[in-house]
Formats: sequence, C-alpha cells, structure tokens
Amino acid sequence: MFGRAPKKSDSTKYYETLGVSKNATQDELKKAYRKAAIKNHPDKGGDPEKFKEIAQAYEVLNDPEKRDIYDQYGEDALKEGGFGGGGGGHNPFDIFESFFGGGGGGFGGGSSRGRRQKQGEDVVHTLKVSLEDLYNGTEKKLSLSRNALCSKCSGKGSKSGASNRCAGCQGSGLKISTRQIGPGMIQQMQHVCPECRGSGEVINEKDKCQQCKGNKVTKEKKVLEVHVEKGMQHGQKIVFEGQADEAPDTVTGDIVMVLQQKEHPKFKRKFDDLYVEHSLSLTEALCGFQFAITHLDGRQLLIKSNPGEIIKPGQHKAINDEGMPQYQRPFMKGRLYILFNVEFPEPGVLSPEQCHKLETILPPKPNSNRLTDMEIDDCEETTLHDVNIEEEMRRKQQSQHEAYDDGEEEAGGPRVQCAQQ
Repeated sequence: MFGRAPKKSDSTKYYETLGVSKNATQDELKKAYRKAAIKNHPDKGGDPEKFKEIAQAYEVLNDPEKRDIYDQYGEDALKEGGFGGGGGGHNPFDIFESFFGGGGGGFGGGSSRGRRQKQGEDVVHTLKVSLEDLYNGTEKKLSLSRNALCSKCSGKGSKSGASNRCAGCQGSGLKISTRQIGPGMIQQMQHVCPECRGSGEVINEKDKCQQCKGNKVTKEKKVLEVHVEKGMQHGQKIVFEGQADEAPDTVTGDIVMVLQQKEHPKFKRKFDDLYVEHSLSLTEALCGFQFAITHLDGRQLLIKSNPGEIIKPGQHKAINDEGMPQYQRPFMKGRLYILFNVEFPEPGVLSPEQCHKLETILPPKPNSNRLTDMEIDDCEETTLHDVNIEEEMRRKQQSQHEAYDDGEEEAGGPRVQCAQQ
C-alpha cells in the first residue's frame, strides 16, 4: 500500500508575511525579515504575535528543504512531517538574536526575556606608516590601556555577586529633571543617574569587590601586534574584533586602526602607481642619460635613455611592475612613472662661439623666423625682461581688488529712486 500524498493547501501566507514574492532569493528574504522584525519587535512596541509570525515565516523559507515542502503542500505538510511549522519551531527571540549577532539588534530589556546586552563602542586609533611600510609590509606593536572586567568578581562589582536596584532611578540608569523656561512652558531633561552612574544598580559598601572597588572593571595594558600588509592604502582600517573596553552586560566593541601614510620625500603614490621626478641637464636630455633610483625596498633601478633619444621638458616615462604591490595580491604591481625636468644653462653661460657651434650641430632655424635687413629696419626694437608670471598675476589681481574697493566707497551713499509716474 502506498501512502497518500499530502493534500495541497495555501502556500503563499509566509511570503505575504515577509512581503516578498515566491521567487525571492536568500538575500531578499534576509532583507525582508530584518526590516519586518525590527519594525514589529516587542521592545519597540510591536505586536508579539506578529513578531512570532515573521520569525516562523523566515525560519521555514530560509531552509531550502522546508521551503520546498511548503511551496508544494503548504503549512499543514510541515506540521505532519514534524518540521516545526505552524508554531512548533524555534523561539522567535532566538532567531532574532542569532540573525543580529547575539546583541538583540541593540534593543534594551523591556520584554519578558529580561535585559539584553548592549553594543559597546569601538575605539579608533591612527597608526602612522611610511610608504616603505606599505610597499614592503611590516609588523608594529602597540601598547594600549583598556577597561577589562574585574577578574576577582567577574564583573559583578561585589564579593557576593549581588546588587540592588538603584532607588534614585528605579533601575533605569536615567533621571528626568524639569525646569520652567517660560509662562506655562516646562522643559524635561534626561541625564545619567548620579547615584548609580547609569548602571541602574547599587552595591552595598561592605560588599564591594576590593580589587575594582565596585566599578566592575579594572585597567589593563594590552599589546596589539598590527600586521600591515603589502599594498595597503592610506586610510585603510585594521580591525581587532572584541578588543575594546569591556563592560558588564555589553558586547565588547572593536579596536580600529586607521593607517595614516606619512609624506615621502621622493615618491608619490596614486592607488597602485608610484610617481617620481628627476631633473636632467640639457646635455643629458639631448645626448642621453644614465642614473640609478633607490626603490622603496632598497633595490637600485638603472634608468637610461635609448640611443639617439631626446627627452622633452615635462615628458613622462613608465616602468611596468615597479609600482606599489596590490593589496592581497602582492605579486601584481602597478607602474613607476618618471617625470623628467630639463635644466637649461644659466644666462651668459654660452659664449657666441659656442652658440655658433651648436647651430652647426642642431637642426637649422625655421626660415619663417628669418627677417631681411629691410624688414628689420621697419621694426621697432624692444627689450625682454625676466618675470615671475605667478607673482605678476597675483600682484595684478590684488590691484584690481583694491581698485574695486575704492570704487565702492566712492559710489556709496543713499540711492535715489525714480518717482513712479
């Protein structure tokens, strides 16, 4: 005898509960659950039954085997098959906390499950590194001070482990004060309870832990080994999870190291490429050059021109695979760009005889620049002066501003409006 196939029933309810289509992907299910669960969480004033339905729908649809059975035969088939459908599954708060990493998504304790852990703050430090450090990779040790749960009382603050609810704030950790700011106007202000310092509980003086004096935490020194990998960038973060200040009923935050690259005297970095400038004499630019560059790892790179090659002022050359290593792919490197500056001789260095010799070697002057004696006689003679164009423009701009300000003062005084006809 063959067993009867389960009777088909409605298989859209769970999808409607989460507000997704039957073709929803796992990522879409997670986004939908996250949004609906936060909105309907009892600690935020949501409906507990609705919160339970959302958790049940997500539990089924997130499991490929359960989802397949539900799509074919509906909710009843899950009950008959012992899959926990229809209310026999996990606690909805457990699902919520596992989804949000055990901290309850940051919701405080107002539900029947009691106080939930809050998320501790991250501690951010800057770590100065050289360009050599980012090129070669390095290890740096940092000594930091942080709060740690008292080892003697395990963070309870008392010898017995007991504490009493603060009478000043009724265990909330906050006090509300009011003040009158005007006739019939009262302002309410919320601040940390001074009696319990926001903890919501007080410890009997005789019962206080002798090591932490009832503070529940003590100061400790911690040495962190920071591994700076090859190719890391300025501003990149290195995270030490759960290494920040500890506190009772709190998920310890992270220590975050932010890399800060120091300026290099020779090399400039842009992403995975390096840039360097080099000055050539006019002779080197015209007749060839050869020099060495000390790279960031100490290697000497021989840089030389091709036979007969002439380098122009401001010209760039590139060397493949001599830039920065790529992060997490250190054998892949960018390019090294060299910007060539050409230094011309100072005025008066070349004699007329030397100039004449150069004219016989260099390409001839263009015919368009040659003038006849008659054309020269028709021209007015001028004198060229050396000038710093940037300084000249700055000075002219200042003069224009001063002239404009003077004009404003002269045009001041009451304006006369035309009478309307």
